[in-house]
Amino acid sequence: MRATRRLSPALNGSALGPAAASIVRRLRAAVEEEADFGHGFVLIPVLLALGSLFWFALAYDVGIAKLAPLLCVFGIAALLCRGRFAPWRPIAAAPFIFVAGMLLAAAETARLGTVILDGPVTTSIRGSVLSREQDDKGRWRYLVEIKETSKPRLRRPPSKATLLARSPHGGFPVGAIIEGKARLSPPSGPALPGLNDFAFDAFFKGIGAVGFFYGAPRQALDGDIAAFRTDISLFAQGMAFLADMREAVGDRIRTVVGGDTGAIAAALITAEERAISRETVETLRAAGLSHVLAISGLNMVLAAGTFLVGARTLLSLVPGLAERLPVKKIAAAGALVMVLLYILIAGGAVSALRSWIMISIMLVAVFFDRVSISLRNVALAAIVIIAWTPSAVAGPGFQMSFAATLALVAGYARWREHRMREREGVTGGHRWEPASNFAIGSVATSLIGGLATAVYAAAHFHRLPAYGLIANVLSTPLISILIMPFGLFAMLLMPFGLEYYPLVVMGQGLDWMLAVARYVASFDGEWVTGRVGATGFALAAFGGIVLCVLRTRLALFGAVLIMFGGTAIAWERQAQRPSVVISEDGQLVGLIAEGAIGTNRPRPPDFIFSQWQRALAVPNHVAPVVESAGATAAITAVRDPTASVAKVAEILSSVKAGGFICRKGEWCVGRGHEGWTIIIVDAPELFPSLCEAADLVIADTRRPLPSCKSSRALIVTAETLRRSGAIEIYADETQAAAPPRMRIAKSFASTERPWQRHRRYDWRSNDFSHEQGTL
Repeated sequence: MRATRRLSPALNGSALGPAAASIVRRLRAAVEEEADFGHGFVLIPVLLALGSLFWFALAYDVGIAKLAPLLCVFGIAALLCRGRFAPWRPIAAAPFIFVAGMLLAAAETARLGTVILDGPVTTSIRGSVLSREQDDKGRWRYLVEIKETSKPRLRRPPSKATLLARSPHGGFPVGAIIEGKARLSPPSGPALPGLNDFAFDAFFKGIGAVGFFYGAPRQALDGDIAAFRTDISLFAQGMAFLADMREAVGDRIRTVVGGDTGAIAAALITAEERAISRETVETLRAAGLSHVLAISGLNMVLAAGTFLVGARTLLSLVPGLAERLPVKKIAAAGALVMVLLYILIAGGAVSALRSWIMISIMLVAVFFDRVSISLRNVALAAIVIIAWTPSAVAGPGFQMSFAATLALVAGYARWREHRMREREGVTGGHRWEPASNFAIGSVATSLIGGLATAVYAAAHFHRLPAYGLIANVLSTPLISILIMPFGLFAMLLMPFGLEYYPLVVMGQGLDWMLAVARYVASFDGEWVTGRVGATGFALAAFGGIVLCVLRTRLALFGAVLIMFGGTAIAWERQAQRPSVVISEDGQLVGLIAEGAIGTNRPRPPDFIFSQWQRALAVPNHVAPVVESAGATAAITAVRDPTASVAKVAEILSSVKAGGFICRKGEWCVGRGHEGWTIIIVDAPELFPSLCEAADLVIADTRRPLPSCKSSRALIVTAETLRRSGAIEIYADETQAAAPPRMRIAKSFASTERPWQRHRRYDWRSNDFSHEQGTL
């Protein structure tokens, strides 16, 4: 009956030598044993995710009209694999599932069609508040659905924008119509090629602009907000109601438990994290506890488990009830309702959705007396999320959440089998067994979860906490016994106004957890990994999947892949670093040296510069030297190009490799370690004279510049950067030239994708240009 028995004699080993035949027989036996486990279903979401990722990585759109026929072809091919061709059905089904993932990604993109703002602009806006959140400084951040723009009126306005209101005001409720003067900007692209594209994330959230209000916004609609909500859709009304509930719950928690402790307690229930101070967030991150803030499997499992055990215990105390009714199933039904309310209040983060789907399946399995913790449940949750929002597979939330869950479920299955084998013939365990199991479980959970997500954390965040295991082992008992159970008690008692004492206990547990985080963070241990290459990441990630899914000796193949992936990552880290990096707006330029980045700004923006430091694994910063006005005056006074070039050469003689000399608002001059002369022109009238002495000229302006007589200078403007995104410049080692030629790596190979298309829009002609710039 098994497919492997129908293979050709060569594959069965009869046509091979004795040694090879023995290996083939063992391999065939292992494949047969794996087939008996039936874990092929687990690979379906893997192929779906790979298909979605492949579609998002393309430089151009492949529409539904092209993918649908291809899907049909592969589907028919899989169905035709019958009879003696049945063993080939999985091979034929794999491309079908892969193309299905591509089709899901294309369908989601076409369904959304988010309009992203083309460039920074100051305008007056009028719109309705979809959600709001207050940060630790008391400032309100609104998600606004823009209904009208004026002064100027935008031809291509975004439908939604995230706007920060810095001026003190009481805050406007969800559904209010507000107006005010605002500075809007498009979501930023990658800080360096290959890093996170925030415009991609914003596109699939429906957000077309980010910015801030000048002053406090004003309410434009007088009257009752409830009357306004009757004019919007039922779904929007439901979302507004949940937003109000979420905010009310968070306020009540922060009223009882103040400070950062209260903000963390509210975040564990409502997923609102902005009220937590940046110092505390950084402390949790350095200690490896930042995952606690995300509503994920740990939070929801503890909440559901506490409710299930508590409800079952209370029902069992009723005399005779447990004999007449299935109290376990009744408790499971109550826990199912509870986790549904939890996910509604917490919002729709990927980790929360995955946890809710998995726990719901586990609780439903109780009704049918089936095993609830299995790899199939993990796979089913992944399939649901990929089918609903394929873009989630590109984010760290999806990847890290499922990697940790897959590893923990697989680890639990192997531990359970090991314990069952140990207990064969044993009548009972020792009295300390529950405590030892809890201790071993806490260490194992932290270790497995940390190892499973390490490659993803390095790939997305380029750093790992060195002592995260210690912090997680010390904090897990607090989270399991005090924080989440008493948080659940507080939520159950909140409708009756009795949440005070449970919240006090929860707050005490959080205080102790923060003390652990500060202690571990004081070790100042962090591994900055730098960028992780695509080859090493793919090998390590797929190796982890194979190691978790397979149950026989074939699982060792996953360990081999992980080893090769780690080797590839270490090898890729030794690859050539860029010599020059330029931000996408052209305002920040970095010269890369061994262990330091020299920039043209004394205080570079932390949002971009911190990403540069982690991605390039360069910890130090070299600030520019500020030149006196006399040197600039000499340049601007002389109109003879020859004299101007000579003056620039005089300035360059004092510039050390890896640093800049700058005059604010006029120019910056630097020299790379390859001997390149880099000049940043802030005053356009200086461009003709300065560009002749440079190998690289950067001008952060979109206006046409005067011509440059030098043929060797590479000219980078804000307009070319708008098309290319942030760039890296490498020394071309294949050319024997002094100085070496420049090789450019751009963030975008093209701007044809929907989340990049706004970079080609010209508001003057109200059209999209197809020119890709001069880089």
